[in-house]
Amino acid sequence: MKIPENKWLYLFLLSLIWGSSYILIKRGLVGLSPIELGSARIVISTLFLLILGFKSLKGLSRYQWKWLIITGFLGTFFPSFFFAFAQRYIDSSVAAILNSLTPIFTVLVGITLFATRMLARQFLGVLLGFIGSLGLVLGGAQINSDQPVGHVFLIISASMCYAINIHFLKHKLSEVSPMAMTLGNFIAILPPALILLFISDFFSLQNLQKSQVIKSLGFVATLAFFGTAIAKVMFNRFVKIASTVFVSSVTYTLPIVALFWGTLDGEQMSAFQLIGAVVILIGVSLAHKPTERQ
Repeated sequence: MKIPENKWLYLFLLSLIWGSSYILIKRGLVGLSPIELGSARIVISTLFLLILGFKSLKGLSRYQWKWLIITGFLGTFFPSFFFAFAQRYIDSSVAAILNSLTPIFTVLVGITLFATRMLARQFLGVLLGFIGSLGLVLGGAQINSDQPVGHVFLIISASMCYAINIHFLKHKLSEVSPMAMTLGNFIAILPPALILLFISDFFSLQNLQKSQVIKSLGFVATLAFFGTAIAKVMFNRFVKIASTVFVSSVTYTLPIVALFWGTLDGEQMSAFQLIGAVVILIGVSLAHKPTERQ
């Protein structure tokens, strides 16, 4: 799959693909449990990737495999389940907006682990990002007062995982090809995903005969192929041609796509939540801009 080396094209395509992933997760959860969805997503993605690029794994060192395992869990395994559990209670559009915190966490991780200096504007951006997140949480509590808000922190945890993963990919696996990086990640996390899938009720004959399960599997297969397998290869190439914070800025336009699908699906956002979303994006912009010039 040859894609021109244009970071803006990668940004657009990944925003379109990943922005559509949230509604696919929502649809998949209609017939599958979060464990089944997360595990099936990983297993199906691995099968697709094995077909596309098995030969790319030749010549990987033990050091590279160590970091492929670490980044596999950080960038794919944990977030797959975090989003699946969270979206039982959180609208797909809200999940996408909360995931916009990734660039802010990218800045914080750079400061903490890689001795990057924080500028005043970045500090303000981080502060606004968390204030906006609080607005989304409080606004969601107003709309659905009977639903738990703690699942918001699963989305925030996934964003933190993505932020750490971006830095590790950039600093530890820069010599590995995007296909080898992606396939190595998924091979590393395939065994635990298979174990979780087998201990669930997924393979029971009664479960597989349900029409809703089959329909949900169709959504998960679409998510696995485009939103996970293909997008991961693109993302890992994106990391190689752009700065870490520019890469994380895919979350600027991603919520627009997610909001579009959420609106079509009848999701509602309160004025408080919309204000919180705007504050998050302003915070991301402030946290992002100085580092990008570097």
